[in-house]
This record gives sequence, C-alpha cells and structure tokens, in this order.
Amino acid sequence: MSSSVTAATRTEAHRRLGVPAVAFLIVAASAPLTVIAGGSTSAFSVTHVLGVPFGFVVLAATLAVFAVGYAAMSRFVTNAGAFYSYVSQGIGRPAGIGAAVLALIAYNAMQVGIWGMFGFQVSSLIEAKTGLATPWWLWVLVGIAVVGVMGVNRVDLSAKVLGVLVALEFLVVIVFDVVAFANPAEELTAAPITPASLFVPGVGAVLAFGIAAFMGFESAAIYGEESKNPKRTIPRATFLAVGVIGVFYTISSWALAIAIGPEKIVDPAGIAPEEAGPPLFFNFVYSALGEIWVDVMSILFITSVFAAVVSFHNAVARYAFSLGREGVLPRGLGAIRAESGAPWAGSVLQTAIAVVVIVGFAIGEIGWDPAGGPFAVLTLFTWLTNLGAFGLVLLMVLVSAAVIGFFRRDRRDVGVGSRIIAPAISFLALGTVWVLILMNWDVLLGQPTTTPTSFILPAVILIPSIGAALWGLHLRRARPEIYARIGHGADTTDAPRLGAEAAQD
Repeated sequence: MSSSVTAATRTEAHRRLGVPAVAFLIVAASAPLTVIAGGSTSAFSVTHVLGVPFGFVVLAATLAVFAVGYAAMSRFVTNAGAFYSYVSQGIGRPAGIGAAVLALIAYNAMQVGIWGMFGFQVSSLIEAKTGLATPWWLWVLVGIAVVGVMGVNRVDLSAKVLGVLVALEFLVVIVFDVVAFANPAEELTAAPITPASLFVPGVGAVLAFGIAAFMGFESAAIYGEESKNPKRTIPRATFLAVGVIGVFYTISSWALAIAIGPEKIVDPAGIAPEEAGPPLFFNFVYSALGEIWVDVMSILFITSVFAAVVSFHNAVARYAFSLGREGVLPRGLGAIRAESGAPWAGSVLQTAIAVVVIVGFAIGEIGWDPAGGPFAVLTLFTWLTNLGAFGLVLLMVLVSAAVIGFFRRDRRDVGVGSRIIAPAISFLALGTVWVLILMNWDVLLGQPTTTPTSFILPAVILIPSIGAALWGLHLRRARPEIYARIGHGADTTDAPRLGAEAAQD
C-alpha cells in the first residue's frame, strides 16, 4: 500500500453506538446546565419577556416537526457528512457543497465560541477559591489538548464520558428545580408557560435566544456510520433528545422564573446589571442551598461546557472527514484510525483551528478594560455561538427543502406527512426563526446600536457558503469524477487504510 494513501475503510467493527450513546452526544452538545444557568438567565435579562419557558415549548415542537422529515430521510442516507449529504441528494451537489462549508463554519464557531465561556469559568473559579488570577486562554488551551486526544480515539469513549457528565448535569438542575418550586419568590404561577406570556413585543428575540439552546440536536446523523443500526438509531436518538431537552428546558426555565419572581425577572429595573445572567441562577442556589452547592454546580457548569465542546468537535471532524473522503477537500482529511474508526485528520484540523482562533482572541484582549466585563464571554463566546446558531438554523432550513426534493423523485413508500407536510412546515417555521435571528442580531450580541460586527459576522458564514456552491458548479465541468461523488460517500471497495490494517498489506 502506498505511503501516500490517506483515507481508510470503515467496517462493522466501528459501529459501536446505540440509541442512548447517540442521544447523550446530542444532549451534551446542548449543554443543559449551561442553557439554564447561562442561556435562560440571559434571555430573561435581555428580553424582559416572561414567556421564555413557553418559547422552549414552541421551539421543541418546531424541531420535532423538522425531525419527522429528517428521520425519514436518515433511513435512506447514512453518511458522516449528514446534512451535507442530505442537501446534496435532495437539492443538488453545488448546494450540498455550500451546505458543507456552512456546517463547517457553524460547528467550528459553536465549538470555539463555547471555549470562551469555559476559560472564563475555570479561571474565575480558581481565582475565587485560591486567589490566583490566571488567564482564561491558558485553561482553554489545556482543554483543547484534552478534547483533541478524545477526538482521535473511539467515539464510544467520548459517549461514555459525556454520558456521565450529562447525567450529573440533569441531577443538579433537577435539585434546583425542586428547591425553586418549593421556595417561590413571589407566588407559584403557571404564567411563564402560557402562550400569552410569550406572544408579546420581544417574542422574536426570545425565539432567537432559545434556538441556540437546541443546537446540537441535529447532530445524530453525523454518527450514522458509527451507529449499530443507523436506520433505527438515528431517528430514535433524535426524537428522544428533542423530547428530553424540550421538557427539561421548559420546566427548568419555569423554575428559574419562580425562583427569582415573575415580576422581578422581567422588570428592567428589578435586577442590577451585575446580577443579570448566570448570577441570577447561582445567587439563588447560594441563598437556598449554601456555598457547597454553588461550588458543585460551578464545577458541573464547567463540565457542561466541556461536554458541549467535545460534541461539537466530533461534528466538525466528521464533516471534514466526509468532504476529504469524497475529494471535495484535500484527501488527507478522509483519514481515519484503523482501530477506532475515528476521523483523526478532521479532528486534528479542528484542534488546529481552535488553537489559532483562541490565540487570536487572546492577542485581541490586549488593551481591554476589565471594567467592561469578561472579554472571553462578551466577544469570543457571544459572537461565535450566535454565529454558529445562525448558520445551523439556516442549515436546517435547507435540509427541510432537501427532504421534499429527495422524496419527490422517489417516494420510497414514505407517507405524505413525512416527505412533504412536515418538512414544508419546518421550512417555514425555521425560516421564520432564521429571519428573527437576523433581525435581532444586535440584541443577541448585547449591542445597544448596530456596529460593523452586525454585518461582518453574518458575512463570515454566508459569503464562503455561496462561494462553495459556485465552486461546486466549477467541479461539475472541471472534475466530473469528484462531482459525481459529492454527498454520496466514497466507494470504499478500494479505499486505502491506515494503521494496523495498512501494516498487514
């Protein structure tokens, strides 16, 4: 076997993931504790809308409808490229390449952006407990190294680690929920989970904030080639994750409103700026449960963020692997480890991207006034996670259209509800959410007025994606053999191998 060979063959031995494992990978990306302690508190503080919990109901229902068509298509398309493959086969190969670049940028933005919160929380906790001030980026680089090692090893190892972390997250938030409902600040009311509390001025910002909490739920298809029975595992894991996340976020954000007080939590003058966001959650925990529980939840908040970056790292690595395997990106990215089936080249690429961006932001912090707030959170985390959510929602809009296109040519005995009605509804609903994100961009970034960032960030994801689609049209003329493979996986009958398998040749 030639030493220049860089791709590898996946075998049945690499199919290790069942429904619970894939569901844990999905839920980990959504980071339940981070959403409640960080996302929900920020949504209340910024929008001043009491219906944040009901917003989760609306979004969960929308994503469940999306999952109907998505699950139907996953029975026939099993590819690590996931949405890239769906768009390629449902809309067309040029659109598929555009979707692939969209996914790569969006998942990278989510993963790298979340590191900002991780670094800030770790450095803050260490300083609070020891008095030692350490730079946030130091702990990020340590974390990136750990995730990089996990990324090149067996995916079921990551699933087991994430399973433990997610279980602990659920446990402590359930404790918070019970204590909050038992100790209402004002009165026990169902108002936060009623439609009337959501559909008021500001509803767009609530939905724009809320959709980011679900990002990662769509990642099940990425693990299709590593699932024991993808035609059953992927749909079941997706519906399980959407149901669990939707119910959990609704109840826990309702508990948060009860703990702080429905009137206080939406009153712009009711909460001091230094108490807004995560302090709302942790201050209540301190007053109701004591300092030990604050420490426990602070640590699990950090592990929650860590679990999310592991999950998004896996997503980026598998998209890069799929594109490399098909020759759209350099073939070297199609390399996997023979023993584990992990896309090591894609994993290394994502690690390198994360290091470069983190170093860039660390340099950019020079001259920042600490009185202006935590740099890592206000820039790296806020900018990139919102950019990632913006891209992933657009990706789901494209997939909704792709489902209709895929079954239009061949119904494959799939009912009209799954192949037309559900994807059409999700196309309109998610398209609306995407427009709302665009309209509320300044609100999501915490900016009082429009700045160049308001235009630069969307352009970062849209322009390369459009350019990639045009590149696909070029490939149709210049490289028809590569064009034919776009979104359809590689012919593995002659795919080269690495590691132990290569040594046997």
